[in-house]
Amino acid sequence: MIDVLFISGKTAPISVLADAVRTLGAEGARVSYAASVPAAWIADQLVEIDFADTHRLSTYNRRRNVELPFGERVWRRSRKDPWLRDHARRAHVLVALDEGAVYTVWQLAQRNRTATAVYGLAPAIDAVRDLNQREGGPVRPSGAFTPPPSVIARDFAKTMRRLPESIARTLTARPIMRSSVGARLWRLPLRAPGVPDSIRVRTGLRVNEAMNWAGRHSGGAYALALTASKIKDTATRAELLDKAVTQEINRGVSPKHMAPAMQALLAHADELQAAERYEEAAQALQRALFLGFHRVVHIDQLASPLTDDPEGFTARFRGSKAMKTVMAPRGRVRPAAPAPTDRPLRLLVMTSSNDNFLHHIIDRYRNHHGVEVRYLDVATQPSLKRISWADKRMIMERMGGDQEYAELAEDLLRPHLDWADTVFADWCVGPAAMLTTVDPGDTRIVVRLHSYEAFTRWPYLVDFSRVDDLVFVGDHVMDLTAALVPQLRGPQAPRTQVLYNAVELSAYPREKTDAARFTLGLVGVGQVVKDPLWAVEVLRLLREEDERYRLVLVGGDMDPKSSRATAKYRSKLEKELKPLVEAGAVLRLGPTDDVAGKLTEVGFMLSSSVRESAHLGLMEGAASGAVPVVRDWPFFAGKAHSARTVYPDGWVADTPEAAAERILRINVSEESWRDSAKLASEHALSTWDWSVVSPEYDRFFLG
Repeated sequence: MIDVLFISGKTAPISVLADAVRTLGAEGARVSYAASVPAAWIADQLVEIDFADTHRLSTYNRRRNVELPFGERVWRRSRKDPWLRDHARRAHVLVALDEGAVYTVWQLAQRNRTATAVYGLAPAIDAVRDLNQREGGPVRPSGAFTPPPSVIARDFAKTMRRLPESIARTLTARPIMRSSVGARLWRLPLRAPGVPDSIRVRTGLRVNEAMNWAGRHSGGAYALALTASKIKDTATRAELLDKAVTQEINRGVSPKHMAPAMQALLAHADELQAAERYEEAAQALQRALFLGFHRVVHIDQLASPLTDDPEGFTARFRGSKAMKTVMAPRGRVRPAAPAPTDRPLRLLVMTSSNDNFLHHIIDRYRNHHGVEVRYLDVATQPSLKRISWADKRMIMERMGGDQEYAELAEDLLRPHLDWADTVFADWCVGPAAMLTTVDPGDTRIVVRLHSYEAFTRWPYLVDFSRVDDLVFVGDHVMDLTAALVPQLRGPQAPRTQVLYNAVELSAYPREKTDAARFTLGLVGVGQVVKDPLWAVEVLRLLREEDERYRLVLVGGDMDPKSSRATAKYRSKLEKELKPLVEAGAVLRLGPTDDVAGKLTEVGFMLSSSVRESAHLGLMEGAASGAVPVVRDWPFFAGKAHSARTVYPDGWVADTPEAAAERILRINVSEESWRDSAKLASEHALSTWDWSVVSPEYDRFFLG
């Protein structure tokens, strides 16, 4: 026999109660009833209902409780009631029949944690049936009673409409929402069929707010997602899911509700575009791209769904009509002209703030008799800066809703395009998307994509039919990007090529200090992607064998303001580093302009990153004569191209244990260490030094 305890803070509809008790009796349940109502009402109205027992809860109010909300007053009156305590202790299912009983049921469920606590008659019947199925109880009888959806909707809607703000806050107060029981109580009305959308949304927002107050943030996001799943209106559904995903991102976690949020936002964008409401459509599509490719999801984590299943992750974008419009190739009127033979090549080098990988290229061609160079940093020109990152306007323009943007881009870029024979745009981000808004005429357009950009929305906004060459710095990045971006497939796709970064390595080989043999180095620790905790684990394993090992960290610290995910990682890193720094096992050098000088103290160079395009710091360390130890970058591990194809396979380790084993094996003697260091330096200088790579750039630009 299953014991069910109904609790009510006020009188209830007799006919509905009677039908519910009959149904529960047929399911093998015994129902008792307690209410904070006049005794005469129980005696007169419940006599025909087959309750196993009935009880009147106290209605006495002490003065100090008068100001409390009604639901809490019900509990204060009855919490020491022997009848209630005894029946609640034996109950398998605790049922709140109205909002005034929710707090009491929650309190009782804290004391009887084996009981199922629910809010409403239909959930009570479902709970009993669930217990029957789990315990081999009676099979559900045919024609079993379920309150009509209209009754549930009407009663719940009436409750929510008349629910005062103070009571609503009490029903969703922190103590209730901190428990799984309280959270489940409020999921039930969010699932109820037939509830008007306005009431459902209001309730979902209330539950979300309350759960966030209580620190149950994942439950708050779930409440919004659950509410959205019952809403037919596309705009409202998209808004709720956007809010749910944004809350998760703001906490620094990968959102659980990303897939439905993307589907809702893209569906909304498609509807708005079909209605020719281009500004709103662009806003919805921009939001879908922004959230779908948010840095917290792909850049500030140690894993990304993009690399796990590139085509699967981007399938929803490829299926969107609005996105197809934006990605549709528009081509160019004329093909790019060949490099001139009767005058120097006019080369426009273009970037926005970040010229880290351009210095050697610009210097070479400024001093080349066959090249005339101009340098354009769009971040230094306010008019270009304003439109180079305006993704919403780019989307509107491609939908046909912002011709002014196209005209402005044409006016600002045409003088540069008319002058240049070749435009080399470094970084495949906003400025590259802006550039391809304009037909380049016969000017050759070259865009270089490093690694970071593949994890952003920007490649999807570049019209690659107006790009002649897309340059990568590694085959593994080229493979990933080709799998992600549909515009890179088809007859109008650009040529693709791998060109190593321009790196001057000849100044790095220098005599090592005496301590270098037992010193690990890590250059660049300012991003989560560098995962310095992996390097710390390698150090820990080495010091278990020999306490002479230490780790030198070169570069600025992570900026906790960049995202909550970064702040969490840095906090964990600082906790791990503190005792090691105090013990002298870790030395933090911070930013430096003399990397080559600092590397004289380093005998083993680590690459602990989860992804890289090439890892300049490791190349510099190898050139200096530090033995390379490269993590098999997890984002690319096991694929056709990875760290194992960028570097000699012997440099690469799968785990911290394998990395430590490589170091100990090589460092068995000073001679062994020096031999390995010499081979590494020779490989770096003969493969990546600018003197070796620059002729490839000459052939690329000059033919």
